Amino acid sequence: MTHDGTISRPEIERPESVYFFGTCLVDLFYPEAGMAGMELLKRQGVRVVFPQGQSCCGQPAYNSGYREEALKVARAQLDYFPGDWPIVVPSGSCAGMMSKHWPDLFKGEPDEARARQVASRVWELTQFLVQVLKVKFEDQGPPVKITWHASCHAQREMGVTDEPKALLRQLANVELVELQREKECCGFGGTFAVRHPEISAAMVGDKVADIENTGAKAVVSGDCGCLMNISGALEGGKKPVRGVHIAQFLKERTHG
Repeated sequence: MTHDGTISRPEIERPESVYFFGTCLVDLFYPEAGMAGMELLKRQGVRVVFPQGQSCCGQPAYNSGYREEALKVARAQLDYFPGDWPIVVPSGSCAGMMSKHWPDLFKGEPDEARARQVASRVWELTQFLVQVLKVKFEDQGPPVKITWHASCHAQREMGVTDEPKALLRQLANVELVELQREKECCGFGGTFAVRHPEISAAMVGDKVADIENTGAKAVVSGDCGCLMNISGALEGGKKPVRGVHIAQFLKERTHG
């Protein structure tokens, strides 16, 4: 753990190849974020392998208490990442599930060791860009003011706090205004938003008000679940603020 409380992964050598785990929400709602994430990696000279059979990490079932169903879904992913390469995930939530919860989910199972080995290779995208690839971006976009929403799982499970903002601060024409309540949940929480809609709506309302107070033209996030929830609230309230995944934002600002 670093001096500021964030979790730093063990250093690894710069790989020639990585796997990309796309996640369900990227696949179904934000494919442009997944494509942008892979493009950012490719620009660094890394070969990106996207296993076509991959599906879900098992988090929805796991968080709802359906361990057997979650195990079945998670187990189906193991065959798709056989090489000893890092697995890069454009979501702190899914990365947290695979990295932190798979070892518990597979505990006592015949394939526990295999699941742990796969879990040990999981990296959140911005974490990988900063800590392993040590990327340097050159901004090619017009001046813009933005703010950053940090997801709960990225912060508390993957220890990803400074990496996204470090990347955004490399962009010379981007003014990053931090939220006053950055560490607060947006109210999505997967099935939480369905089971407790009133509480969820109040939470995202607070988040939208915080975003508005920054005067930002866009809110950037690294988790599509949060992005979908916040963007929906912004659109529903007819707020002139764009919600965008950090991979897509970085790709747009640096062209290519």
